[in-house]
Amino acid sequence: MWNNNLQTLLVGTIMATALSLSGCDSNKNDPETSDAATDSSAQTVTEPQTQDNAASDSDLDGAVAEQGTPVKYDVSAWSNEKVEPLKVTELDGIKTTFGKVLSTDENSLDYASNPASKYRFMKTDAPYLDIIDSEKYLELGWYYANPTDSDTEKEHSQNHAKKAYKLARQLMGDDGGKVIADMLAGQVVKNKVIGGQKVELAKCEFYSCMLIINKSAAQTDDG
Repeated sequence: MWNNNLQTLLVGTIMATALSLSGCDSNKNDPETSDAATDSSAQTVTEPQTQDNAASDSDLDGAVAEQGTPVKYDVSAWSNEKVEPLKVTELDGIKTTFGKVLSTDENSLDYASNPASKYRFMKTDAPYLDIIDSEKYLELGWYYANPTDSDTEKEHSQNHAKKAYKLARQLMGDDGGKVIADMLAGQVVKNKVIGGQKVELAKCEFYSCMLIINKSAAQTDDG
């Protein structure tokens, strides 16, 4: 009897232990339970990232780029002014069109790094207006205002362009004025004979306008 009871007790204990282990294993291997745990973990990780992205997009959407008013050049009005023709070698007359020379640098360099003289018609801290003259080149340079510049800077830029327009007409006739108008409109001119003068380069960009005339390559036609 005692043995039978012992056997029955042992069998019951063994069965209970087996059922307990089986229950643990089934929970461990249950794919739904595993997937649910994984999903919960993933949500915990990704939710803050979604919030960060939303905040970042909001910042980008709310940013306002700096804007300004583009500078206007009244070229049509300038073209009505009468001008006296000048030769590219008449430096005194050329300087007179630009105004009063405020400083001179006799040790400057021209477009091709040849020795040259630079004549500056504005103070050092003001938007520049320069003439660089060498044996080969005559270069006109002035400050090209940006839309976000101050009204004063824009006014200087307009006045400089007007003087350059007049001088270009003096040197190359009405075609010279057209070159300046094209420059102010964003066009670039390279290696072209205009009004009897060889324009090596003419362009306005990055706060700077430059008109470079090759004095040694003057022509009499537009070829």
